[in-house]
Amino acid sequence: MDRRSFLTSAVAAAGIAAVPTRVFAQVAGTTPRDRQILAVAQREVARAGNALWMRDVAAIADFSTHSSQPRFHFANLENGTVDSYLVAHGQGSDHEHDGWLKTFSNQNGSNATSRGAYATWEWYEGKYGVSVRLGGLDPDNSEAFDRAIVLHHADYATKEHVLEYGKLGRSNGCFAMSPADFSQALLRLSGGRLIYADRLEIA
Repeated sequence: MDRRSFLTSAVAAAGIAAVPTRVFAQVAGTTPRDRQILAVAQREVARAGNALWMRDVAAIADFSTHSSQPRFHFANLENGTVDSYLVAHGQGSDHEHDGWLKTFSNQNGSNATSRGAYATWEWYEGKYGVSVRLGGLDPDNSEAFDRAIVLHHADYATKEHVLEYGKLGRSNGCFAMSPADFSQALLRLSGGRLIYADRLEIA
């Protein structure tokens, strides 16, 4: 089975396996920023519909924020809490390597980050060890599977890297986290949950 056939069948399977929609917690959050993140997560989980298997936790990547700052937000839609982590963007989105994402791209070979909604799929053993395959759900990230855009850990996505260089390193378009934080992603984001990426200007 080729990648495109796998993508089609996986999305179809997601619709069949989707759990009933849960009643989301009220947008709680302890700060205005958290409430913004939870509102985006609720909106995007609802928009993704049956492409998701699980709707309890979603990740919101706000790429309007510098890479030295926690900008990968895990929004728990059941208890209204938010945890934030570092995440790298693609080198094709930041040619100057100054830590700011300037552009998105869905093109093969661009090494850029793509905006839009993703569904997390299965774990696999890749270049960076255990990684999570992603399916792009929007026209702006529809090539994610063919481009091998995944969630993985990397040493260039750590707090130590920020302390030394003032920014994270860059991926080839993947969502790269520190090894320590990635264990939380495996625990809380795997299995058909949402990742949504854009320049959100969350204050």
